[in-house]
Amino acid sequence: MNKTALLLFSCVMALTACHQKQQDKLNIAVAANMQFAMKELTRSFTDQTGIKCDLIISSSGQLTAQIKAGAPYDVFVSADMKYPDELFASGYATNKPAVYAYGKLVMWSMINGMKPSIDLLKNPEIIHIALANPKTAPYGTATIEVLKHYGIYENLKDKLVYGESISQTNQFIISKSAEIGFTAKSVVLSPEMKDKGSWIDIDEADYSPIAQGVVVVKHNNVEQANAEKFYNFLFSDKAKDIFTKFGYSVK
Repeated sequence: MNKTALLLFSCVMALTACHQKQQDKLNIAVAANMQFAMKELTRSFTDQTGIKCDLIISSSGQLTAQIKAGAPYDVFVSADMKYPDELFASGYATNKPAVYAYGKLVMWSMINGMKPSIDLLKNPEIIHIALANPKTAPYGTATIEVLKHYGIYENLKDKLVYGESISQTNQFIISKSAEIGFTAKSVVLSPEMKDKGSWIDIDEADYSPIAQGVVVVKHNNVEQANAEKFYNFLFSDKAKDIFTKFGYSVK
């Protein structure tokens, strides 16, 4: 092989390798409650398949709007079924949404000595109560259901501080901008937050089940097959173990 042919061959191989590297990466839109669990899930998936994953984390509502606007996401991992159903009905998803896990709601505080409880929310010392925006975040919707269940929403609504996602809500709690707040159980069980502050489970009978759904976003590209692999991985025994570890329930 002469030098020119060798150089051309090397260039082709480099371009092929670069193209393959680009193909073997997924953009995964992830509801904020799932951000900690998803880090472990994607590490495990990448170890098994060699397919890398970039996570885009926001509220389910915001991610849905971005997908409809043409954001190049391959998989949408939502905090509910409403938004995946909406995408499927509108032709943005390849498959009918399936429930990958059920989320759980907790009350959490970073104030030293504060023990979260429903009664505590009525205490005059509690000035700010953090929760995710119920218009775009399912855990915010669940929180409003809890407050109404106990008949305290009207009395507390002026104390409520809304984060645009669970991530922002967590920041309100962690920074102590809010004395107490509601978040996903997966957050307080994460390695980053475990043993920080005090939290309690909210009785699951006090709010509608938080069924979390996933869809593959419709594209005409080579990532589709890899996206299907990730979708299927979320229903594997390995993934179920990780979900359980982070406080989700699975079937």
